[in-house]
Amino acid sequence: MSGVFEVYVKTHFSAAHSLKGYPGDCARVHGHNWIIEIFVKCKQLDEIGMAIDFKDIKQAVKDVLEGLDHFNLNELPAFRDVNPSSENIAKFLYQELGEKLNSGFVKVSRVKVCETPVAGACYWDE
Repeated sequence: MSGVFEVYVKTHFSAAHSLKGYPGDCARVHGHNWIIEIFVKCKQLDEIGMAIDFKDIKQAVKDVLEGLDHFNLNELPAFRDVNPSSENIAKFLYQELGEKLNSGFVKVSRVKVCETPVAGACYWDE
């Protein structure tokens, strides 16, 4: 049986959103300090014993979050036709970060997005 390494980076961003069609308070514009975790997996380490440099993950995350941080997510092209729920934000980040980080050696394995310290969503491909 072969093993898999998984490394992660945890960070945050602040943004507003509203959930169209939601029968409650979240239908109104409100904000969150979103906590996100990005998990990257690989089966083989490089010559110095690393899966991927944390610095590379952090830079990719920073680049993607620049387009989300301190925005109203509903006004962004990625969320014009889909609610910016934790689930959809996780999927968006998974896809965007996959484009930046996936290679023949590493792959974004999942993304976790929390809108509060006790509630969030994860997204990954099966």
